Amino acid sequence: MEYPGHTSTLFDGELMSAYASVTKMAATVARQLNTAMGALNDGNPAPLQQVFDDGDLVDSMEVSLDEQCTEILVRRQPTANDLRLVSAIIKTINDLERIGDESENIARAVQLVAQKQPYQLPCRSQINFVAQIAIGMLKAAMESFDAMDAASARKVGHRDALIDEEFNAIMRHLVAYMMEETSDLATTLQIVFITRTLENISNHARNISEYVIYLVEGREARNYCTI
Repeated sequence: MEYPGHTSTLFDGELMSAYASVTKMAATVARQLNTAMGALNDGNPAPLQQVFDDGDLVDSMEVSLDEQCTEILVRRQPTANDLRLVSAIIKTINDLERIGDESENIARAVQLVAQKQPYQLPCRSQINFVAQIAIGMLKAAMESFDAMDAASARKVGHRDALIDEEFNAIMRHLVAYMMEETSDLATTLQIVFITRTLENISNHARNISEYVIYLVEGREARNYCTI
């Protein structure tokens, strides 16, 4: 991350340490999501324990980072850009923790449908497409945070429309499928849940990109796609 230095190298070190921890947390969350979706596609629930183990790690990271940022606020009383950076970190770790929780929710749903062969799951290819968009949004949001690039952060939100479009198409297909395959309602409902959860993850990734715009430009950036 490129960021203006301070007369206090210790202050610089505290900020960089907090940022590095955010990057590590984001990598762990991304691993959770990839592992959960991989288990869905492989029909193998064995790797899912790693998702839950990583969830404990993410929770621990959030608590540690929140305490670290609180200490910076109390001891350093940052202003202007520094205050926005600490605020953006606090908000980002909250959304990352929520993405971790959502990944665990997907893992639990995958456990319930693991008895089905992957090719038998309705809308499997469409769900994978949505998952790749959500994963890409998270990756791009964190890259824009790393670069402090508001322009690239804005591009993250534009993918929301594509996810919404795919989500609506999947819902229509699943409703029709449930009407025809009434004996498979339990599996279909879990697929609905997974799809909704992926949409939630994309919303959290969008939030992170909004924090980047706030960090760089000093203004709230909700609904920035229309700006």
